[in-house]
Amino acid sequence: MRRNKLSFFLFLSFLFFIASCHQETHDTLPYQCPMKCEGEKIYSEKGTCPVCNMDTQPIEEKILQSENEDEILETSIFNLTSKWNTQNKETIELKDLKGDVLVIVMIYTSCKAACPRLVADMRNIYASVNDKTTKYILVSIDPETDTPERLKEFAIENQMDNNQWVFLQGTVEDVREFSNVLAVKYKRISPLDFSHSNIISVFDQQGVLVHQQEGLGVDNEETIAEIMALSKAVQEVN
Repeated sequence: MRRNKLSFFLFLSFLFFIASCHQETHDTLPYQCPMKCEGEKIYSEKGTCPVCNMDTQPIEEKILQSENEDEILETSIFNLTSKWNTQNKETIELKDLKGDVLVIVMIYTSCKAACPRLVADMRNIYASVNDKTTKYILVSIDPETDTPERLKEFAIENQMDNNQWVFLQGTVEDVREFSNVLAVKYKRISPLDFSHSNIISVFDQQGVLVHQQEGLGVDNEETIAEIMALSKAVQEVN
């Protein structure tokens, strides 16, 4: 009987030891940005990523894996219910792009000044990132002229005619709404021309804005680094 009691006591002690070790291990886990904005950099304490401002997570608890795949975050562009025509005459909503890293710019195809340089910046970013998952979205601010047929011609002319390039035509109202979300200002200054902001925006796979690049012909290094970090996180989850 004494031996049985001793064995039972030792068994309980062992279980308590295992639980204590597990708790201690969890408490001392290194923390890391779930998007790996800083590569493999880790922190000893929980905090906020200085790049994307997301809470750091214990390395064994990947936030991307724990999120409900059907959930749309409050700050996501996927909450917009507008419908868009693509260069391939498909009708989509922005939420149909969920799951991909998105690089978005607003242009119009008859532009002879800023837009060709924005398009060149997008192509340079595409070539530098060189992955198969990121989507490059070009939204027309002149939907009356930029029909799906015209957008298709433009895509072919500029060697942007694969499934990573998506050109969008929406209604005047939906384009204006989306431009406000992106903080892109534009105004028609003649029957054929617009003045507009020159902004390239990067969204994560949840449709949340994480980075913007403003200007023409600027250094794309930071933008490329952001996209590659997001793309890497997507590929690791998949």
